Amino acid sequence: MTAEAAKVLLVDDETGIVDSLRILFRGEGYSVVTALGGAEALEVLAKEKPDLVVTDIRMPTVSGLEVLARSREIDPEVPVVLMTAQASLQSAVTAVNEGAYYYLQKPFANDDLLAICRRASEARELRAENRKLKTEIKRQVKRSKSRPIGKSKNFLEVLELAETVAPTGSTILLSGESGTGKEVIAKYVHEISSRSEGPFFSINCGALPENLLESELFGHVKGSFTGAVKDKEGLLVAAEGGTFFLDEIGEMSPALQVKLLRALQEREVIPVGATEPVSVDVRVIAASNRDLEEEIRRGSFRSDLYYRLNVIALHLPPLRDRREDIPLLTKYFLVRAAQASESAPTDLSDAAMQSLMIYDWPGNVRELENALERAAVVAGGSEILPEHLPQRVLEAPTPKLVSDRPLPNPAMEVIERAYIEWVLQAEGGNKSRAAEVLGIDPSTLYRKLHRYGLTD
Repeated sequence: MTAEAAKVLLVDDETGIVDSLRILFRGEGYSVVTALGGAEALEVLAKEKPDLVVTDIRMPTVSGLEVLARSREIDPEVPVVLMTAQASLQSAVTAVNEGAYYYLQKPFANDDLLAICRRASEARELRAENRKLKTEIKRQVKRSKSRPIGKSKNFLEVLELAETVAPTGSTILLSGESGTGKEVIAKYVHEISSRSEGPFFSINCGALPENLLESELFGHVKGSFTGAVKDKEGLLVAAEGGTFFLDEIGEMSPALQVKLLRALQEREVIPVGATEPVSVDVRVIAASNRDLEEEIRRGSFRSDLYYRLNVIALHLPPLRDRREDIPLLTKYFLVRAAQASESAPTDLSDAAMQSLMIYDWPGNVRELENALERAAVVAGGSEILPEHLPQRVLEAPTPKLVSDRPLPNPAMEVIERAYIEWVLQAEGGNKSRAAEVLGIDPSTLYRKLHRYGLTD
């Protein structure tokens, strides 16, 4: 806080001293508020929230030390400069021990007082900058540790936008097929936001009947319905200061949509059976695998709720459109499975990886994770081979490089395998000649043939 922008509270029980200090500090560019005596200062402190306090110690009714104590209760970072005409070593020690920035004896030179206050303001500004820097460093560490895995362009675009909007507190609407990792993104946004110290709660709107979902979201009071034997706090209230993730928002009934809309607009909820609203301070992130705009046209989803939720829209691409992320995800899931079982990570053969790259993964990342967990168990600690993978993965047709409907954004491995196959066929299976056409050594070609499972 610079002296030009700082608000200073001047406290003394003598009008003449207050007036002279007001002129002095205004001349230096401070915003000045005054209090005639300690009792008035206690009222002004809570109302004005000054950046700096200059107060006399000896005042009737309420002393400067009491003003100091109250100031530190409101904001421990506000520097307080104490003035006294009857200085003693003991009073100075007491003042410093109780948190005074400086203890100044009257009479004093105006320049000395201004210099002390300038240093106090600069020290406060430096502490604020240090706190901000520590918070940002902590956020960056969290970001590096918890950042979702992926290097594909379309997925990185989603992550970068999520990282941009995370500190803003804006409501986010996540869309994408089931299993694409919408809750993973929601948790990531929470962890790198200013609300990361608060709770993260989530609920699947399609997993509960309407009455139970309403009670879970908004809470209820004792006796509001059969089985309500005591008051229950709703999750929106329980997530105070944090983030609340509403998964499958498209499954919510129209009646609950109205109540949720009101909660978002008014920042308050009314528990089932209650008459008084409860204020809430929570960031909402919603998700759906449905096309909500189509649901609006069908009349099953409210347009006003949609626009309230759709402040920031993030669409997660399906795994088939980000195949270059499959090797990274595979390594991550195998390492995590090994940690859970306290064993060494299971290796994956090149042929098995090729099968993973070809399959379309209709269940997306969740299906990949389950397939790898199964494969690691079936392999029993040995290298995962194609036969350890689910049959549906093995039966996936080999994609053609050129067709009426080519793969969207095919991975480099898919393109390379298809090109090698095409050259081999064109050269009648002659590997030496194929290596010449491809511009690689025969040994390199043999390694690639083995990797892609094209050996005889």
